[in-house]
Amino acid sequence: MRTAALAKLIGLCLVAGLLLAGMAIPVVGAAGLVSNRMSDQVAATTVSMLETPPPLMTTITDKDGVPFAYLYDQYRVLTPPDKVAQVMKDALVSTEDRRFYEHKGVDWLATLRAALRNQSEGGTTQGASTITQQYVKNHLVHVLEREDVGGQKEAQEQTIARKLREARIAMHVETQLSKDEILSRYLDVVPFGGTIYGIAAASQAYFNTTPDRLTVPQAAMLAGMVNSPTFLDPEARPDKAIERRNMVIDLMAENAKLSREQAEEHKRAPLGLATPVRPLSTGCVGSGVEFGFYCSFVVNHLTRNGYSLNELKIGGYTIRTTLDRALTQQAKQAAEAQVPKTTPGIANTAAVVRPGKERHEVVALVANRDYGLKKEEFQTQFDLPSAVENKFGAGSVYKVFTAAAALEKGGLGIESVIESPGSYASRVFRGGAPGCPGTGEPFTYWYCLRNHDGSYPPRMPLKEALATSPNTAFVILEERVGLDAVVDMAHRLGMRETMATNIAGVPPDPKSKQKELRVTQAEFYKGSGNASFTLGPAPTSTLELANVAATLMSGGVWCPPSPIVKVTDRHGEDVGFRDAPCEQVVEEPLANALAVGMSGDDQDRGTAAAAAKQFGWTRPALGKTGTTEEYKSAAFIGATADYAGAVQVFNDSTSPSGICVNAGPPRLCGEGDIYGGTLPARTWFDFMMKAHANLPEKPLPPVDPRYLRP
Repeated sequence: MRTAALAKLIGLCLVAGLLLAGMAIPVVGAAGLVSNRMSDQVAATTVSMLETPPPLMTTITDKDGVPFAYLYDQYRVLTPPDKVAQVMKDALVSTEDRRFYEHKGVDWLATLRAALRNQSEGGTTQGASTITQQYVKNHLVHVLEREDVGGQKEAQEQTIARKLREARIAMHVETQLSKDEILSRYLDVVPFGGTIYGIAAASQAYFNTTPDRLTVPQAAMLAGMVNSPTFLDPEARPDKAIERRNMVIDLMAENAKLSREQAEEHKRAPLGLATPVRPLSTGCVGSGVEFGFYCSFVVNHLTRNGYSLNELKIGGYTIRTTLDRALTQQAKQAAEAQVPKTTPGIANTAAVVRPGKERHEVVALVANRDYGLKKEEFQTQFDLPSAVENKFGAGSVYKVFTAAAALEKGGLGIESVIESPGSYASRVFRGGAPGCPGTGEPFTYWYCLRNHDGSYPPRMPLKEALATSPNTAFVILEERVGLDAVVDMAHRLGMRETMATNIAGVPPDPKSKQKELRVTQAEFYKGSGNASFTLGPAPTSTLELANVAATLMSGGVWCPPSPIVKVTDRHGEDVGFRDAPCEQVVEEPLANALAVGMSGDDQDRGTAAAAAKQFGWTRPALGKTGTTEEYKSAAFIGATADYAGAVQVFNDSTSPSGICVNAGPPRLCGEGDIYGGTLPARTWFDFMMKAHANLPEKPLPPVDPRYLRP
């Protein structure tokens, strides 16, 4: 019985050899059709293998080209043959395929020997795969069938049919690639445990080195892992890893790649693993606590511009961003200095954009807390349009839009005197409590409001009003120009994604039972005629506020806030990434006039004067503070010719209480006392002083006389 089985096995091997030889024997009929079909399938698979590159890690860099984040499913960096140490090649060939440089893809002698061994041990399929065959199998499993569980299973089935197909493909591959190319491709595709794929990733993760610098013990350990990376995990099973490594070293000596004396010396070496053994971190959490929010914004920006997340994880792109590391670190330090990261329920967010008429580059996005994905960790949404982070609004910062609309309507300049009564009853707008106590106005009027205190004169220039922020003055201006014009101006100057969310700060929900949640903020305020829009009570994006300041400092040119300098593919070719085009949203003289009109906030009676003085700020800049009615949030925007920035401090807890900043550290309290001129302005002046430290002072633009006092 055993003799018959052995004869049958030898016959099967001979037949397989003939089939694998490329159908050299003439065939006819159905067998010929089947053989031709198999040949076509093998040829097609070979072509697909050779033309389908393996998944590669995408690298995200700062403005100077220094990486700060990586995206991947398989941590892999392609390595050309001349960048792999010869000892690594020797270790692999000695262990896996001693006749690699002699056979044509299949080692028939080894195949027959393995078949005899497996038959005697009761098996039918193990052993004798050449490096070329292993390359074929690994490429099928980890590249071609990476997302097909069924295909992966089929590519790993321990059957004669699968082995024959694999062998035929291997022989085809040998006709297309040199031995060095095959070895290099194998070393690029093979897994080394977890998400580590390829020799470059393994060299970094296990030894913190590169493939060209691998030593004999390091190369031997990695060569020994390839067929069982989990069982031979050197961290989990160091004894097994050393045993296997030393076996590989012995094989290298047997294969005349080392002397016996050298082998014994290398076997005495410790494993010498990196501490800890880790691949490069993937995703934005891996970019660190300082850069996580920026990384998230970059990924979101790319996915909104045609890249899928999967494409980013396998494409091997290099994404050069506009991130300024130093400014980011300075901004984060400033945010934490004003609101420590451990402060319960109070967030402090900051965004910085570089003005320009061709691009608005986002150089920093930070928060007082650290970026994280766990439920208990702080999160904020710079990655619009999914949400806006400050649900309570930017307060009087929105008066900028009213001022811009009024200047555009005409008949008004920044030195024009406007009304600013202590209280006011609007005959145009809804939204306030019925009746206007202290005004003598009857119940029938719709919107009543008063200024913060009685220190305001009844009339003042628009520039002074922008600096001191009387509520009544801007509601009167809002009446003059119309609410629709003010809402539209907010959109034009930069609040585009913000205005596209609803008053809860999320995308409109057409199924909601609440009408105000079914429409955008723009639609809600226009439809309701609610004058409070100029007082900024609705959810607001810190990034878009910064971009509004950048638009004003760019002569009225709005550009999408962009973090991208250039995207190159795995071959280093520029893919030609382009953002949406910039727009001239208001005429340049108007923007210049408004910038100058906002330049008094850090001076004299300006609401940010104390903060500016505290940090020694003297440069020309535009600025505007804002505080919401119940002190649940406050904001500051400011800009010079070099940088535009915004800061928002807000309650992000589940308790809708105010924020107190006096008589102790920042905290949630029943009735707040925060203002835009306190924590937000202090944060802004803190990091902007450092950002401008080595920059020459630049003046604000000149004002066209027609926008001074028409």
